[in-house]
Amino acid sequence: MVPAPELIERFRRNLDPLVPADARLGLAVSGGPDSLALLLLAAAARPGLVEASTVDHGLRAETPGEAKVVAGLCEQLGVPHAILTVTWKRKPETAIQERARVARYRLLGAWAKDRDLGALATAHHLDDQVETFVMRLTRGAGIQGLAGMRRAVAAPGSDVRLTRPLLGWRRFELENICADAGLTPVEDPSNLDPQFERVRVRQALARLPEIDTGAVGRSLAHLGQADAALRWAAGNEWQRAVTAGDQEVVYRPDGAPLEIRRRIVALAIGSLANEGRGAELRGRELDRVLLALRSGGKATLRGVLCSGGEQWRFIPAPNRTRPANNLR
Repeated sequence: MVPAPELIERFRRNLDPLVPADARLGLAVSGGPDSLALLLLAAAARPGLVEASTVDHGLRAETPGEAKVVAGLCEQLGVPHAILTVTWKRKPETAIQERARVARYRLLGAWAKDRDLGALATAHHLDDQVETFVMRLTRGAGIQGLAGMRRAVAAPGSDVRLTRPLLGWRRFELENICADAGLTPVEDPSNLDPQFERVRVRQALARLPEIDTGAVGRSLAHLGQADAALRWAAGNEWQRAVTAGDQEVVYRPDGAPLEIRRRIVALAIGSLANEGRGAELRGRELDRVLLALRSGGKATLRGVLCSGGEQWRFIPAPNRTRPANNLR
């Protein structure tokens, strides 16, 4: 059941820059081929330092049984396992995958903190990355969005470190690891349901064999480097032209390029926001605020009143109080 030594070593090279070698690591394991391969690789690469959890979203009757199968495999591998169950006041009928994702990360983040784990790892891989790129491309995303998923970020709605050590691996490689181990992964029918955007994109890409996933991955790496450069430039601009206090941020935009201004606005709003905390600002939201600021007008976003002019001023909107624990 142990993957080939060269695969374990490759995984170590991917994981070590993200998570210290002596840190305890939590795994999100659904039972699909990607996450089962992650479980096998991590258990072999970090023996005694790995724990796993499976989220039961309560949306399919088969999920509890699938979670027990994962628990049984973890017992064979000597990996502690927990089943995390989503409790819905009312099960979602629209935006099902997005709402399930929010609930999943909320539970995973709480579990990782409760277990005092150094980081959380998911099994997102290169094919997922390419699908995400296409989905964002069709929405008109900017460089930050098109750069795709990062290898290490804060988990949504949590301060737990979320890592993706398999972003350089192909889906078929992970399936092969499971097959070689004699495992039969879970088949989630939603992965074949064209009502979901990701499934439609996956099916469309399968009909275009001329698209080289590896080449797209290299382009995504270049976009990631460009995004990092822009973050660096925005940080310098913040130091140069922003005055920030507990309840106010003032920015002198002068001649800064529009993309730098956009990032400063996002940082300013994020530092004062008391609504939608932890949720990433959407491009169309920022576009609306930028249009108002550039014309000298006002706009409110995430509980922050934004005022334009020679200086752009950001304060908590009237009658709204910034939470004491909402730190920049």
